[in-house]
Amino acid sequence: MLHHIELYVSDLERSIAFWTPFMQQLGYEADRWSDGMNYTRDGQAYFSLLEADRAHLDAGYHRKRVGLNHLAFSGSSRAQVDELARWVKASGYPLLYESRYPYAAGPGHYAMFCEDPDRIKLEVVAPAED
Repeated sequence: MLHHIELYVSDLERSIAFWTPFMQQLGYEADRWSDGMNYTRDGQAYFSLLEADRAHLDAGYHRKRVGLNHLAFSGSSRAQVDELARWVKASGYPLLYESRYPYAAGPGHYAMFCEDPDRIKLEVVAPAED
């Protein structure tokens, strides 16, 4: 079981503006602390945002380099995935693979892909149909 994930971001306030509504739509609660933001759900694993040291920002992030490719979250339904996709697009964030939505990952895999303000790729997957 995963305990927690910490992501360094280039601009904490800009990232909080994206991540807080994104995570709240997935049922996570936001908890601001002095150096960052935590998101928790049902007392399980938590997710933290921290601002990167300015001295390390030049290297940048890209999902095709060594390291994290993307984070995938479980959605509660196809309707929730659709709602998040609409929110992402209406909020001006990149919705990835839009022409193949919601089956960009293949038939039977109902999901939404987007990028956060630092271009970290996110996926929200609907449960399999009964």
